[in-house]
Amino acid sequence: MNQLHKSNRFTFGIGTIGRDMVYSLISMYLTFYLTDVIEVSTKVLWWITGITLLCRVFDAFNDPIMGLIVDNTHSRFGKFKPWIALGAVLSSIFTVLLFTDFHTKGSAFVILYTILYLSWGISFTINDISYWSMLPSLSLLQSEREKIGSIARICANIGLFFVVAGIVPITKAWGTSLDSLPKAYFYFSLLVVAIMLAGQMITLFGVRESHQIKEQKQHTSLKELLFVIIKNDQLTITAVAMALFMIGYVTTTSFGIYFFKYAYGNEDMYAIFALILGVSQIAALSIFPMLGKRYERKTLYTFSIILVLIGYLLFFFSSNHNMILIGISGVLIFVGQAFVQIMMLMFLADSVDYGHWKLGKRNDSISFSLQPFINKIGGAVANGIVTVIVIVSGIKNASSAKDVTSGGLLMMKIAMLLFPLLCILCSYILYRSKYKIDRKLHNQILQDLAERGELNTVESD
Repeated sequence: MNQLHKSNRFTFGIGTIGRDMVYSLISMYLTFYLTDVIEVSTKVLWWITGITLLCRVFDAFNDPIMGLIVDNTHSRFGKFKPWIALGAVLSSIFTVLLFTDFHTKGSAFVILYTILYLSWGISFTINDISYWSMLPSLSLLQSEREKIGSIARICANIGLFFVVAGIVPITKAWGTSLDSLPKAYFYFSLLVVAIMLAGQMITLFGVRESHQIKEQKQHTSLKELLFVIIKNDQLTITAVAMALFMIGYVTTTSFGIYFFKYAYGNEDMYAIFALILGVSQIAALSIFPMLGKRYERKTLYTFSIILVLIGYLLFFFSSNHNMILIGISGVLIFVGQAFVQIMMLMFLADSVDYGHWKLGKRNDSISFSLQPFINKIGGAVANGIVTVIVIVSGIKNASSAKDVTSGGLLMMKIAMLLFPLLCILCSYILYRSKYKIDRKLHNQILQDLAERGELNTVESD
């Protein structure tokens, strides 16, 4: 194994620790910040819910456009790194501004929120597309991509679970010290963007692309954009399956802090629960490359979905106060999700090679633009579901668990567990029936590309 691959495993992965801190802070806690920290009115919250949904959908459709821009970039620093740097700086600025209490109310707050949230989405897109679309260019081997991707997802989950486990105790402590919870969230946002920028610097200066892939000078036009996505049938299947899975998964995780505050009745347990799940998920990602050597991906995918299924059903039928069963179900869901998460990333990477093979042009960034597109659509749907349920179930006007009715809690559990489970099962059925890139086909794709003179060399798993 050459040193290029080994160093890329870590310099690429470290860059996503802070990125996922920032994304998790915005996607999972911005609504909580609005409802329970600066306490916007119900009328304003309804406006923000609609605006957030529209902004996310608008930004999601910008992802393929950004992918097109990256694919058509030719600079002395390559096509990925200039955009990674620009997006990291801009999204850091807007993250901090979103968690700044400007003490505005009513329509003025709605206008300010719209400007900041839309700007954040566009900025993060610039970084996200260029960052993840660089993955296929780091190695052509499925096995090496699994190692690079696994370490990247481990780092991403370290970032995610730092936020999930740390946000409540850290902001509570800082809020007491500063005598202001909004200020505590502001300083927490400063912390995560500082970590993001440090990690991105390591990626920018440390990552080296594979010499096997020839630089392509072809220009992909806007007219060809949709053709690239639709004609790559394996990319399309992966995208739809990922979208269904992410809608379910993000809906569940977005309810987490509300569940522990209003159903379990102890908000402080959320951090402990998140820490256990984080360790479980990181452990699962650590052993994935080893399992990938022994079992086909379809076998691993089926096993993962079974874990998730058992976890969801156990969680739904357990008592709201039985932490042992809740903990076991959470571990099952998050371990299964970790395996699915890394496999979805690999499916996207392999679909880049498949598209190159089938269409004669390599569009890394357009293909990988579907990942943030999917995440944003999933986040938009999840955010809409969470906000509506929080309002109609009575949670918005509750001060503690005793103020929420049993009907309201049941409504939350159905939206948090049964709806996501249905989405995830549909995702699995689609994947098993339509996805066809296994190790044998992928090796054949690389061999054919080498024979066509479109790769400098070819390696086989």
